[in-house]
Amino acid sequence: MTGIDHYTPAEIASLIDSRGVTKAKAPALTTLALGVLAGCFIALGGVFSTLASTGSNLGFGPTRVLSGLVFSLGLILVIVAGAELFTGNNLIVMSWIGGRISARDLLRNWGLVYIGNFIGALSIVLMVYYGRWWDQDRAAVGGTAVAIATAKVHLPFFVALVRGILANALVCLAVWLAAGGRSVVDKVFGIVFPIAAFVAGGFEHSVANMYFIPLGLLLSQEPAVSQAAGISSHQLAGLTWSGFWRNLAAATVGNVIGGGVLVGLVYWFIYLRNQESHEEKS
Repeated sequence: MTGIDHYTPAEIASLIDSRGVTKAKAPALTTLALGVLAGCFIALGGVFSTLASTGSNLGFGPTRVLSGLVFSLGLILVIVAGAELFTGNNLIVMSWIGGRISARDLLRNWGLVYIGNFIGALSIVLMVYYGRWWDQDRAAVGGTAVAIATAKVHLPFFVALVRGILANALVCLAVWLAAGGRSVVDKVFGIVFPIAAFVAGGFEHSVANMYFIPLGLLLSQEPAVSQAAGISSHQLAGLTWSGFWRNLAAATVGNVIGGGVLVGLVYWFIYLRNQESHEEKS
């Protein structure tokens, strides 16, 4: 460590590399439970974000930025409270490429966390649906949720994939910046701007979409919500489970590329490849 108040990029790389080993070797039930928590946390960020953007008169850009700022609650809870997020764990590729864990360890962690994230996100979907959270402001909140989901399922596969790359590059950079902070304030500040950028940019995050699209699918069956959404019946007809799975597949692949390759492997190459080769020689 240095005398400054944050870790250097090289130190962050070593920290994330070591944490990747710990995450990959954690007991399955612990990993799954922490994955459920992360799914809940990201979904709660989605709840907050949807509410904040409903009825806004700020204009398109400022409303999107506001939505992104409040959505950062999700990753703040993941990092500070402690949970396992699939997209953040794409950085574990650093431990794998360095030979500290096996491909099986990597895929085991990703699989357990992905399933846990899905369970957590769907749990919040059911709670906000049956708690009639969406009924606020004459169902305008539900209308916003349906509009978000409809826009996502209508994205072409390749467009969703590219937006997934951009989304998780920013999410993993947020995780990277948070790892560099020594205090909770440092970590929160490091998280907020990259997350606000990914949401404001309209990029695709697989775990967030595990909340946004299933909620939209449920709410599309509510007449008051469909009317409040202001969406044509033709567009609404495209909001289907097959559209959800297509979007989720594209976003997931894009997220792995954006977080695992553009952030994880790039930073491993810059900061850790020589370290690994020196260790092999010694």
